[in-house]
Amino acid sequence: MQAHQTDLQPDATISKKSIIGPGLIVAATGVGAGDLVAALVAGTNYGLVFLWAIILGSILKFALNEGVGRWHVTSGMTMLEGWHKMGKWATGYFGVYSIIWGFVYGAAGTASCALAMSALFPQLTLTQWAIIHGIAAFLLVWSGKYKIFESAMNVLIGIMFITVVGSALIITPQLGDVLGTAVPALPEGSLLYALGLIGGVGGSLTMASYGYWLQEKKWTTPSFIHAIRMDSAVAYIATAIFTLSLLVMGAGLLYGTDVNIAGEAGLVDFAGIIGNELHPAVKYLFLIGFWSASFTSVLGVWNGVPYLFSDFVRTITHSNISKDSLSKTKSYRFFVLWLTFPPMLLHFLGKPVGLIIAYGALGAIFMPFLAITLIYLLNKKEYVGTVDRSQKVSNVVLSVSILLFLVLAINELINIFS
Repeated sequence: MQAHQTDLQPDATISKKSIIGPGLIVAATGVGAGDLVAALVAGTNYGLVFLWAIILGSILKFALNEGVGRWHVTSGMTMLEGWHKMGKWATGYFGVYSIIWGFVYGAAGTASCALAMSALFPQLTLTQWAIIHGIAAFLLVWSGKYKIFESAMNVLIGIMFITVVGSALIITPQLGDVLGTAVPALPEGSLLYALGLIGGVGGSLTMASYGYWLQEKKWTTPSFIHAIRMDSAVAYIATAIFTLSLLVMGAGLLYGTDVNIAGEAGLVDFAGIIGNELHPAVKYLFLIGFWSASFTSVLGVWNGVPYLFSDFVRTITHSNISKDSLSKTKSYRFFVLWLTFPPMLLHFLGKPVGLIIAYGALGAIFMPFLAITLIYLLNKKEYVGTVDRSQKVSNVVLSVSILLFLVLAINELINIFS
């Protein structure tokens, strides 16, 4: 497959188009309850010390997101086609990874939504709320109509941003002496924690889905590179603001106290603290933000990852299905079903230890896999045409990402198997 002609000058229509594309959807999907917990814990334990880590994490994720988008429009190929060019090992890894990841995430993502919704409406059990959220996501994406999905995500992103940033603004006057901790530093023993915070800012498997959402928006030629960069920048600036808001909340209310935030259940406990310290209404504002962050992740995965799986099937079977028709394929719908119904068993049976270990091991190496493959593919002139002059900067940032994600992957694998 030949590369597109790499004309980096935007055509006349770009300036008339919105520069806000699907980047916000990618970023919002990547920010889940785990990121909320990590930022709150950072604020609770270290005050505002790790402002720099959140900003750096957003810059690295911007580079990855921009790289995925640039690959799609300059090469005319999807990420799956690019991985297939690298060898069967790459597509084989993704195939195994996606099946295990989808099964476990289908339960974990809906459980997070259920935790938030149960705190708001305790009349139903956690299992009932988890099943309801899985079915709701299923119904929203089953038709394969991107516009329905996009509209739902935009509403949820708006709710997520307004509630969490609004809660942070209410807490900001309570920062007081904590402002003095806003000096970049690396406290003793906090290196791996800081790296985890950097690596967790809005990143997930759905970063690789960005190109398919660009396809739905008809951003498919090199003339859209500028728009893709602006789209990615806006998305990860918003992500930084959102995550910094959580850091501020943890620092403003809990820094210097003996209170610990542990796991996603800790977010419900934190909502109770907000209600006691400020006003009951702020408690519900935060819980709504927690729920919207969780459900955007679920909905983004339900729509985005089936594109990847459908493209995987198309690529390994050498099918003539066009990229525009992936969301209408049987393999796309199979994966939507796979995300929705089999994982419901885990809510009743508990999560099998062996499956969780496999999920953790495969998941630990996905982000370094994405960064390594991007830096390889984007420097192949036979795929992308004339290499963009900004590729040197991209190479540096992607190289930093690779080192970061490899350290995190090794640490995660050691924790899993130790």
